[in-house]
Amino acid sequence: MSPEGTGDRTSDLPIEAWVQDPGIRQRQRDGNHQRQASCQISCFLGLEVKPDLVWEDWDLQRDFTRTLVLKNIHSKLQKLHVRPPVSKFFTTLIPHIIVVSPGTSFSVPVIFRPLQRCEYEDSIEFQGKDGSFQVCLRATIPCPALEVPDSVLLPLCAVQHSSRTSFLLRNVSKLQICFQWECVAPFHLSPEQGLLKPGQERHISVVFRPQDAMVHQQQAHCRFGEEEDQAESFCAVLLQGLAKYPCLQLRTLGTNDKKGLCGPELHFGSVAVGQSLQKHFEIFNPSPVTASFSLSQLSNEVPLLGSQFSCDESRGEVAPGESLRATVTYTPAVVDTVSIDYLSLQCRGALDKTLLKLTGKGVGPKVSLSSFVVDFGCVGEGGAVVQTVDLLNSSSVEAIYQWDLDCSGHSVFSIQPASGTVGPNSHITLKAVYRPTLPIAHHRSVACLTLHREPMFLDLIGTCHSELQRPAILKPEHLILYKLNWYRRQDSPDSLSAMLQDHNMHLGQQGVLSSLEEVHLKPDSGGVLMSPIEKYFQSCFGCMVPLSSSSLSPHLSVVPSELLFNHKMSSSFTASSTSSQSVSITNHTKGKLSLVWTVAKGSPFSVSPSSCDLAPLKSTSFRVNFDPKQLNTLHEAQLECFAYYKENHHLEGNLLCPPWCVIVRVIGHSFQPGKEHFIPCCSLKPPRVIFPALGVLSYRTVLLQNCGDLPLTFCLDQTSNPALAESVSVVPSCGLIQPWNHQILTLRTTPTEDSPKQGFSLHLQLNASKHTKELTVVSVVEKLRVSLEGDSSLYFQPTARGSRTQRSHHIRNLSRLPLRFQWSIPEPDQELIFVEPDAGEMHPNESSVQIWSFSPLEEKSYTLKPTLTFWPIQTPGSNKSQLTLNVVGMGSQGYIKAEKAVLDVGEILVGSYRSIEVPLVNSSPCPVSFCLSVQQTFLDEKPVDDLKSGPSALHLDRERGTIASQSTMLLRSTVRLHRRAQYQWIISYQTLNASGNASSPPKAVCEVRAEGVFPTLKVIDVCSTGSMAPLSKVHLWKLFSLDNFNKFLLCNPSTAELTYRTPVRHSMRSSPSIFTEALLDFNFSAAPLHSDPSTFMLMFYNPGSLPVDWAFLFPEDQQIELEYWAETGEFSNTELYQMKVQDNRLFSISPRSGTLLPDQQMAVHFSCSHDFAGTDRFPVVFKISHGREILLNFQGVTVETDTPYLHFASTRHVFTSVTIGNYNPPRQMYELHNGGAVPVHYEVDRAALLQLQVDNFNHPVLCCLNPEGEVLPGKTTMLEWIFSPLEAKKYHMDVLIHVQDCDSTLVRFEGCGLHSSTMCSTKQFNCSDGRTSVPCVQTLPFPGQVLFLSVDNVSLGDIPVCSRSSRILYLTNVSHTDTVHYTWDLLQQSDQQVLQIFPERGSLRPGESALSFLSFTSSDYPTNYQLDVTCQVKKEAALAQYCDALQRWEEEKERQKVEFTITDKNTTESQRVLIEKEPLAAPVRKVPPLRKYKTLPPICGRTSCEAEGSICPKTTRAERRAERERAKVWRRPEAPQPSLLHLSVTAHSHGLIDYITHFSEQFNEQYRCLQSVKPQQPKTTTSSTFPPAGLTSSTRGPERDITMHVLTSLLRDILDDPAFTQSLITLASKPITYPLSETIPSPSPSFQSSIPSPPYPTSSHAKPQHQTVLSGIVAEKREQHNTVDSQETTGGLVNRPPKHNPPHTEHVPANMSEDVLLSTIQNLMMEAVRGELVLTAHPRTATFPPVSAR
Repeated sequence: MSPEGTGDRTSDLPIEAWVQDPGIRQRQRDGNHQRQASCQISCFLGLEVKPDLVWEDWDLQRDFTRTLVLKNIHSKLQKLHVRPPVSKFFTTLIPHIIVVSPGTSFSVPVIFRPLQRCEYEDSIEFQGKDGSFQVCLRATIPCPALEVPDSVLLPLCAVQHSSRTSFLLRNVSKLQICFQWECVAPFHLSPEQGLLKPGQERHISVVFRPQDAMVHQQQAHCRFGEEEDQAESFCAVLLQGLAKYPCLQLRTLGTNDKKGLCGPELHFGSVAVGQSLQKHFEIFNPSPVTASFSLSQLSNEVPLLGSQFSCDESRGEVAPGESLRATVTYTPAVVDTVSIDYLSLQCRGALDKTLLKLTGKGVGPKVSLSSFVVDFGCVGEGGAVVQTVDLLNSSSVEAIYQWDLDCSGHSVFSIQPASGTVGPNSHITLKAVYRPTLPIAHHRSVACLTLHREPMFLDLIGTCHSELQRPAILKPEHLILYKLNWYRRQDSPDSLSAMLQDHNMHLGQQGVLSSLEEVHLKPDSGGVLMSPIEKYFQSCFGCMVPLSSSSLSPHLSVVPSELLFNHKMSSSFTASSTSSQSVSITNHTKGKLSLVWTVAKGSPFSVSPSSCDLAPLKSTSFRVNFDPKQLNTLHEAQLECFAYYKENHHLEGNLLCPPWCVIVRVIGHSFQPGKEHFIPCCSLKPPRVIFPALGVLSYRTVLLQNCGDLPLTFCLDQTSNPALAESVSVVPSCGLIQPWNHQILTLRTTPTEDSPKQGFSLHLQLNASKHTKELTVVSVVEKLRVSLEGDSSLYFQPTARGSRTQRSHHIRNLSRLPLRFQWSIPEPDQELIFVEPDAGEMHPNESSVQIWSFSPLEEKSYTLKPTLTFWPIQTPGSNKSQLTLNVVGMGSQGYIKAEKAVLDVGEILVGSYRSIEVPLVNSSPCPVSFCLSVQQTFLDEKPVDDLKSGPSALHLDRERGTIASQSTMLLRSTVRLHRRAQYQWIISYQTLNASGNASSPPKAVCEVRAEGVFPTLKVIDVCSTGSMAPLSKVHLWKLFSLDNFNKFLLCNPSTAELTYRTPVRHSMRSSPSIFTEALLDFNFSAAPLHSDPSTFMLMFYNPGSLPVDWAFLFPEDQQIELEYWAETGEFSNTELYQMKVQDNRLFSISPRSGTLLPDQQMAVHFSCSHDFAGTDRFPVVFKISHGREILLNFQGVTVETDTPYLHFASTRHVFTSVTIGNYNPPRQMYELHNGGAVPVHYEVDRAALLQLQVDNFNHPVLCCLNPEGEVLPGKTTMLEWIFSPLEAKKYHMDVLIHVQDCDSTLVRFEGCGLHSSTMCSTKQFNCSDGRTSVPCVQTLPFPGQVLFLSVDNVSLGDIPVCSRSSRILYLTNVSHTDTVHYTWDLLQQSDQQVLQIFPERGSLRPGESALSFLSFTSSDYPTNYQLDVTCQVKKEAALAQYCDALQRWEEEKERQKVEFTITDKNTTESQRVLIEKEPLAAPVRKVPPLRKYKTLPPICGRTSCEAEGSICPKTTRAERRAERERAKVWRRPEAPQPSLLHLSVTAHSHGLIDYITHFSEQFNEQYRCLQSVKPQQPKTTTSSTFPPAGLTSSTRGPERDITMHVLTSLLRDILDDPAFTQSLITLASKPITYPLSETIPSPSPSFQSSIPSPPYPTSSHAKPQHQTVLSGIVAEKREQHNTVDSQETTGGLVNRPPKHNPPHTEHVPANMSEDVLLSTIQNLMMEAVRGELVLTAHPRTATFPPVSAR
């Protein structure tokens, strides 16, 4: 059972790299012991039994018995001997022998008697015939133990969040345990302490509350014990948790989020006031942890009636990768006002906050009339006329309108419907009715009230005629002329006449209407005209103002304008319970007026008198009577009174003045006392009216809606707060609203500073009862408030001089007014800072972001103070406020540098791309804007001039940028080199100013170096096997022209060679075209027909740093494989010949392609078969991918078996340069090789040499010492030449070499004669154009090579004649399994033994090394020595196999001699025919005939076919028969062919005079023999005095190699020491201490050869008794240099006879001293190699006692 938390929850967690779930393992804390499971049953000897019995719950002084049961599961009877427990605490009562039958059980009771409280252990042993086994008896002390998991992994958690899980705590002991947990934050365990009964378990809850994003690991320790105060045991649980930072993103739906500085925005657009619009956005969680958030509006003090935005989400959680959709509702309250708010998304633990900007605009209706005047014309008394007018709504908002007109009969005009709504983008048609009651002219300007809009006025005119009275008919043009007349009083006469002329042109009705509309709409430039809403207020207050002019006094006024009947309240208007009230009308004009009241029949309201005349500037009173006809009802009326001039004498001309109209609004009720009034049901929208926070006259509209079925009256109650209530004007202040109808109230006030900020209340009394409706009015003046981010301070980071730094800065409008702002910067500071935008508008609660730029001109600190000026949009030019921003910045000097001043990229393949990164570091305190430039140069000695002006091989990914201060930027660049050269780029930078131009000279920041390389290979070694094995390395080097081959490989490829950078099939022909001019011959030498193939191995080495892909391409590898139908079948002779070579595989290469890594070597096999006589040539292309392409002409010669043939490696030979006048020119060698199967007799054409001598004044310029001779098959001979130039020039000598029975060959010999004066340097003296660069040391063995030489080329350099030099060679068996035998094959030259190697033969075990001593004695004539010594190597295993096969063959031969066979025709088997040697067979394959198509592959064995991948045809019957015949033949086994190791020895001996002249400093270091040395070939190879070949040493491996090399260098330094040489010379001056006759003469070659020696050393561990070979060069200084015979010019050197000593002393010969010293050093060296002598040990000194006087 797994705990709930660790089992279920952790399985759902994502796999983290740092978490390794260890599972829950049972951990038991019981002190020193662990509980063992006693329920397991094991099987011993066929018996099932428990392996142990455990007593856990026991007390003292009692017996506890447990039963051990043995069950026999075997099929046989089991008889057991029982050994009871040894101790007295465990006892058992069973016999010593028990028997258990098959399938039965036997019970053994065991009694345990404890005496003290401790642990007990014993055993019972059962012995059977097949073995024994024991059962362990143990009694343990009960101790507390808890089982807890090793670790608990908590779910992934966000920072400052929490995650929880639980694990199981189990009591696995028999005791009651108290536990207490100790844990530190961020982990919390619950419960922290408790009590567990035996076997009880409890879930422990783990809460993870991280505060940082990191990996949390804590050990929770649990202390437990039997008692709470004795808890001494501990256990621990590793709590693991991973915390990550949460992250939330806001995504708006259907809008394009601005990704700039303002963040996401949610636009609501235009919404009707009072309506609502919803939009949605998403909260997305991209993090891997659950994030909790809170969504709130940005704190501010702007909205007084609350935010117009509301969100349905305030807090919640978002799962990883999930989104939460939130809804925002926008409800505008004020028309034409932009609302802005911000939602702040805060996530606990997140590193940042996100703001969502909410924007919306409240809009109202746009209502217009189809006409501004309605002319009813002339109507008879008692008649009625109906006209229509359209009310249009051009907005998308519903319009609520109401005509301020009593349509119940109290007015001659009526409009139906008088109130209602107009749908969005629609119109309604209104019906206007004119019903006059008196024969006068009527004119009334009626206001159309629209909610949230200013009122519109409609002029209604009409004239009533009766039979007796016919007043002048009032027309619309009269209104125009009347208004123009009033304009004349305000404007100049010129403008008036212009206007009159303009209006006189319009005589028709349309003209009058258009002019009247212009008068209504045209604003007055002088501000005389009042607004329509102010005109409406004046009309409601009972004043008749002409032309809406605010500067003129009213024509007519009525007081009071509103009357209330039966309303108990005190107000500005008259309220009385009586049925009659008076009103007063005043004439403010200078003319006499007639006043006429409109009488409504059946109305409860009446006026008396109904008409009268009023003198100028006089007043009159009227009585208004209220006489309701119906009780308990509500009444309301607008009483209108028309006034017109009695006479129009005061008007200019015959202008007709239209009448004026004043109204009195009356309401009343007829409820009897004690009668309950109607209960009102109404609504007020909006209930809170907020005026702009400016001290200007402002207006607002409110809709009072009657929601009931009964009429409703209202009147303004100002008794609650008269002072504040009087500051607000409400029109109408009383009225009656019909059921389901509405009244538009208009409020006017001028906000003041002392008004309450939260507003005050206006009460509307409803139905003249106690019912009221409260309207809150806020009309307070606020000061403009703008907040600047950062406490009005803006700090710029240090900025480089001349550059620019930008920072964003927020300003916010905290007032309720939209405002404009303007930044002003002092003129001296305008060059340092500027801001964008510097002006703009901000709505209430809006934040604006400005980008400030700072450009310092000097290195100093700046403190600048720009000013922000702002003012309300409604009052431009006034109420301006200012704030100052402190801008602090510092100018500094910026610079950048690279982490590495020199960046060496290394080698790059030419033509390839490589990306590099240059870290640029800005250590200055300011950011640096820079532009980079690159200057390319070449580090080669002779750079190519045309490439200097070419494009740069270094391309920067970015040339401009900015690096922040104290930071690093990785400059990524791409390098593509165009040729092989050493490139150098200087990367320079220039700092940029604010305009982006360079402001400083270029400064080098970094130097980048790279070397363009091509893939290169090099041949470092060559060897040959098969028929070419005897050839020396020098000869092979010349055959394959490896010097030129390496030279070509190291050259740059041409453009043509890079046509195909990798090997591809590109040719349609069998002979592909060649893209290279590098041509080279690979000469495979010559061999007899049907001989072994000439096999060569070249060791290729990659000296570069790039991997090299190489391939040898045959013509077939470059040919495109065509379909059968595409082949022409026509081939040239060249193509047919190449097909023959390819099909018969005359030349083969293995492997044909490969890859060499840097410093890697690989051996490539080249083979040339000799199956066809003649000379074979074959073109092969050696292709290096992305590198060179060389055409190799393979050439091999196959000679008929009976044809003599001399093979010349080259027909051009260069002699070593010789000085003119040299009496002893050196002997020089030219090599001849017999490539045939028969001996070849050669002869040099002497005629050419004699002619050359005659041409040079009978001086023998070139002389051949052995002009004729014989060369054995497969052998090489040396032609000895003496080149003696007569002049200092270059000689060209063509000499013909004749071969018997074969063609002659013309060889060109070249030599250079030098002046002796130019021989001042050894280098010039040693110049030789004919030398090859054959490597001296083989670094890697060839495949199959088991013996390894320490050096392959021993160069003795320049030595004098008759001198002896010695060298040490090491032979190492590199095989790990094979023992090898080696034999040196010494060379004879001119019957003089000049070279000796000891020992000449030996054997080496696997991994063993041997020493060989090389001794070289130069002859008495100057010679250029080029000797090649071979060492034959045979494997012991091959020799043993050969001996075994030879023995069996000879035994079979002896058996056949004495046995005979009786022939029987039924006999199927016959004995095998024994032959000594296989006869030479005729050629198996001949040249195939010419074919039209490509030939098939040849017949080959299975192995070779598989290797080459070709098809093997089936063998023919004749071939199978021949194969069976060959199987019957048993040839005599042939000895294994030895492998050959070649040792090249080169030296240049000089005459004494020349040597002393040019090598005087080396003469003292050379040893010359005292007598003429004429060594002869020894008859035996070695003697017992020489050291054995095998060097068995206790030192193995690298230690042995180090000892060898150190010893060689040490001995050479000792022998080259002049002091040591001088000590040898002074040895002769000391008297000998023994008779001279007892000395041993110097061993001569004859003496050495007289000592017999075994063919092979018997033991490689035997110590040598004598050492006679020198391991280094020993030099003896001659006492005098004038002892040279004057007759030395003949070439022989006569040594001066030895100087005789005085008779009384005899000296030891110097050569004997040398031999003794050589033997001593050689013995020391042998012991050091074996490990018997440590040359580097600390020297020991022995102190002797002083010599006694006795």
